[in-house]
Amino acid sequence: MVELDRRQRVTLIWAGLAVVLAGFEGSILILALPAIARDFHASTPALSALGSILAIGTLGAVPLAMLADRFGRRRLIAIGVAGFSLVNFASAFVPSLAGLAFLRLFAVCFEVLVVGVATALVVEEAPAPSRGQAVSVLALLSGVGTGISVIAYPILAPNWRLLFFVSGVGLLAAPLIWWLLPEGKTWQGVRVTGSALRLLMQAPWRPRVLILAAMFALLAVLLEPAGLLYTVYASAVLRWSPTEISVLIVVSGIAGAVSYLAGGYLTDRFGRRGPAIGLTIATAAASSLSFATGTV
Repeated sequence: MVELDRRQRVTLIWAGLAVVLAGFEGSILILALPAIARDFHASTPALSALGSILAIGTLGAVPLAMLADRFGRRRLIAIGVAGFSLVNFASAFVPSLAGLAFLRLFAVCFEVLVVGVATALVVEEAPAPSRGQAVSVLALLSGVGTGISVIAYPILAPNWRLLFFVSGVGLLAAPLIWWLLPEGKTWQGVRVTGSALRLLMQAPWRPRVLILAAMFALLAVLLEPAGLLYTVYASAVLRWSPTEISVLIVVSGIAGAVSYLAGGYLTDRFGRRGPAIGLTIATAAASSLSFATGTV
């Protein structure tokens, strides 16, 4: 990886902190879902409906992310961190699954916003030969955030509300990100002349956008239920404890970390398309095989 200058390092540090917080707070629901289901006497269909609501929150991040083209990356990242931290903190006090779903709708919106805008900022500011590796570092930092909740939850289980309560720490980090994260030079050097969405619907971007949208839609159908309900599956079907589930996530996370770094290296060396296709196929196959049997 090409050596970063001071501005690039500071950008990676503070954008990385935002991604760590998004990873930590975004993973709480999945880890604690078995306990949440027991507390609220929620059935699997009710939990699946929760997943559908979260998907709507993801779509809500799209118009917000476009504001980053007009008002800058730094502001939107800081506002997003404050937004999901406040909503997740409030989630510690919800009386029902419906209330939790309502709040998580907004939390997911802000979490996806932060990850997307932080990724755009890092890609814009990273040296061209190392952009793939820079993005892989952000993915690793998201995993670090998940790792915090993975380590903490077995200690606190089944008291899932405590993890949401701790999410309030992001409210302290948001002002620091606002003050200390450098605004991107690329954004500062560009004058906004029209809608980014309108631009993406023009050639040569339109075919790429449509292909990527179709791919992500198919992956969402395959991976979203697995990504949301795998802890429930491990708890209810395999009878695993929170500690055993956390160990599984840690082992998977180590493999994922190696894969992120390898993916970043491959995309910098061989381009984006080939490695992306291969890794997507591998991800879909692994997710399908994970639920092929009801045994460890």
